[in-house]
Amino acid sequence: MKKTGLYISAWLLSSGMLFAQGEMDAYRYSQLDLNGTARSMSMGGAFGALGGDMSAMSHNPAGLGVYRSSEVQATVTLNNARAGATWTGIKNTENRTGLAFDNFSYITYFPTGKESGIKGWHLGIAYNKVKDFNRNIKSTGHPGASIGDFIAARTTREGILLEDLPSTDNYSPYDNSKLGWLSILGYQSGYIFPQDDGPKNTAYRNTFSSAPQRTAFSLMESSSIVEYNFSLATNISDRVFLGATLGVTNLDYRMSSRHDETFTGEDYGYLDTNLESEGVAYSVNLGVIVRPIEALRVGVAYNSPKWYSMTDYFYARGETHYAGYVSQPKMEAKTPLGRYAEYRLRTPGRWIFSTAGIIGNTALVSLDYELTDYKSMYLSDRQGYAYGDNKHIREDFGPGHTVKLGAEVKVTPQFALRAGYIWQSSPMKELLRNGGQEVFPVGTISHFAVSNATNYYTAGLGYRFTPNFYMDLAYILRIQKETLYPFSNIYADNGAAELKIEPSSLSINTNRVALTFGYKF
Repeated sequence: MKKTGLYISAWLLSSGMLFAQGEMDAYRYSQLDLNGTARSMSMGGAFGALGGDMSAMSHNPAGLGVYRSSEVQATVTLNNARAGATWTGIKNTENRTGLAFDNFSYITYFPTGKESGIKGWHLGIAYNKVKDFNRNIKSTGHPGASIGDFIAARTTREGILLEDLPSTDNYSPYDNSKLGWLSILGYQSGYIFPQDDGPKNTAYRNTFSSAPQRTAFSLMESSSIVEYNFSLATNISDRVFLGATLGVTNLDYRMSSRHDETFTGEDYGYLDTNLESEGVAYSVNLGVIVRPIEALRVGVAYNSPKWYSMTDYFYARGETHYAGYVSQPKMEAKTPLGRYAEYRLRTPGRWIFSTAGIIGNTALVSLDYELTDYKSMYLSDRQGYAYGDNKHIREDFGPGHTVKLGAEVKVTPQFALRAGYIWQSSPMKELLRNGGQEVFPVGTISHFAVSNATNYYTAGLGYRFTPNFYMDLAYILRIQKETLYPFSNIYADNGAAELKIEPSSLSINTNRVALTFGYKF
């Protein structure tokens, strides 16, 4: 068990940056979905050694060197995210469906006319959606603890003085970098109460003396991460293919959540939080494919970290009704409008090792292995000074492993059938996944989710109408298991649990249908 004192100093440092993000947010923005053309997705994205597909720009750009003509293509998808939540035996299900334009790519081929050596150059540009955040979650249960218990315990541990929490006409505690924003909002909205009335009080308790009779938590996430790729590749004697991609990434994330509790009589409490994150990043992808014999290809690629400049906009509101406060049973508070935080994020880089076997003009099978070092995620302010959350990242995360398998069979020269599978491990360490340690979200956001392994099952078909015009169709089923905590468990330095919350079990099934139209010339 980690020493909570180490976390306290790190949380104070994060609080000084107002609403700058923590380890869970760095992880959210570092994850990528299966993406690309319908052909590549129907084969599980296992194209690291195959090439000849526009998705190569985002993975192994050496794959562009396989092209023998210029080509343009576009992909649209229909997405449905079904989130099932089970909390203390109570089940809820939410669905979200949307149509999106996910991919557009163009590659131009410049042959040199040589029979050996450099036989051609390839330039490619692409728009590619690499992450879709859209989903709704609703969870209802009887977890046996209130968010007021969590705020009171954290505020007490921080040793925050009572005299620092109230607002006056000349003073706002939200401007005091030494205070946690959730403590301020919890006090001003009536969720926590001081143990004594002295201004030097540093001990707090939950205003409500009993556990909630019912707790409801809802979460809405939206928007996406989009890459703009600019690639250069070459073909050396049809045996070695080299490629490089410069990537420019735009991140847009929207989140709103509500934690709603009802107690006896007319008593209740709720907290609403809203976050908008925007970021721009740069990255480089490098790759090589070697074809030692006609039937075998081997590929290696490195995708660099993405270096983000981030800006967060945030807002939160709290309200309680407690009949015990006879003179003022209802209390409400909100954070200031127009506040934002600026910081930097470095996502992890990844290595991709690939091999593919080609059986004449009839069939092929491909295997990719990806290694991503999530503990290398890094947060800092705009001046480059590290956040304390980097210590959490190094201790809570490890390597992520992804295995991709794909196959294609040509039934006729014009018609092909495809299938694929992906297994993706969780980089979160077991203690974190099992709720055995504290997690310290920042600002007024208390909730977080921990993930288990992810599985993709894919299938598709392709048809070439003419030598130049083709269409590909793909179906992708993504199955993800997560555990959602409305707030963290709290542990003493000796490892004893001071506060335990029963989390909600999530089953996130995402169904996607992708359609790609392409033209060679």
